[in-house]
Amino acid sequence: MFQKGLKGVVAVHTKVGLVDGDKGVLRYRGMDVKDLVLDYSFEEVAYFLLYNDLPSENELQEFHKKLIKGRKLPEYVCTIIDTLPTTVSIMDAMRTVISAFGTTEFLQKDKMDQAIYLTGALPVIIARHYRKQQGFPLIEQNSDFSHTENYLWMLQGTPPTSVQVKALETYLKLTMEHGLNASTFAARVTISTESDVPAAITSAIGTMKGPLHGGAPAEVLNLLDEIKEEARIRPVIEEKLKNGEKVMGFGHRIYKTEDPRSILLREACVRLQGSDPWLDLATKAEKEITSLLEKYKPGRNLYTNVEFYAAAIMRSIDMPAVLFTPTFSIARMVGWSAHILEQIEDASLFRPQSLYVGDILTK
Repeated sequence: MFQKGLKGVVAVHTKVGLVDGDKGVLRYRGMDVKDLVLDYSFEEVAYFLLYNDLPSENELQEFHKKLIKGRKLPEYVCTIIDTLPTTVSIMDAMRTVISAFGTTEFLQKDKMDQAIYLTGALPVIIARHYRKQQGFPLIEQNSDFSHTENYLWMLQGTPPTSVQVKALETYLKLTMEHGLNASTFAARVTISTESDVPAAITSAIGTMKGPLHGGAPAEVLNLLDEIKEEARIRPVIEEKLKNGEKVMGFGHRIYKTEDPRSILLREACVRLQGSDPWLDLATKAEKEITSLLEKYKPGRNLYTNVEFYAAAIMRSIDMPAVLFTPTFSIARMVGWSAHILEQIEDASLFRPQSLYVGDILTK
């Protein structure tokens, strides 16, 4: 059977995540993502995805120590980052630097420890290359900060506010895992060849770099920039719909109802209303745009997807668009790792068939 792009084809059995697009359900290890996001920290949700169990206090402290250890990059890795031209994109820098962890010493570590180390290292890699690009001085990691706090600290050089941390951490927890998406599939294909963890993560980053996978929030930001204020929502959107243009941030190829991640991000934005004009604009724009989409595209059920509110949250914490996909990758690193470890246990090689449709030539 041929299915272009493998759409709808079941390629793996997994216990990591459940995505039910028809019902609008997202579960991590069987638990509704809403319960995890509301009740647990980034570190606790990451531990749960990796270990299939919520951590005790001692286990959480040990996990946090391992993440902090990952922040302290080896000298040769720092040299690689500092040597890269500033014209190298952040995603390309991430891919290059993660691949450099394929040393004999690193690969002798336990694979779970490798995954946790790289999860702790990725925000530092991103911040170091970004600040170099901007001509800013390097900011050293702060071991007293959480994973999310430290990332914002190393980017900005000032302690982040609790509002900034909560907004970003909500986004990171919601985007850790989302089934067999393109980057996760790439990671599982690579590790299925009995390659190594850094190689599999490198494959995932290369896939995430593609604008069809990791670049949507930046497009939503362009839309909000165009709208600018509440009075312009209707005229801007009506013009786009009349011209047959796509309204970024609405509709999802998996979800046929509301994206559960979008619902939770919307709730976060509503709780933070009044603290940032971009969050206020986004919540008002969603209501107006949803109404217009129903009018112009009746029966299509086009709701906001996770990128819509992600863009508003990123803008509210002064996150430049160039950091959107790298930041998405910080979250998804956990999901990639969980799938990589599961694929290692599965020990089966991906080898789909191709159907030749070219000419048959004779001599």
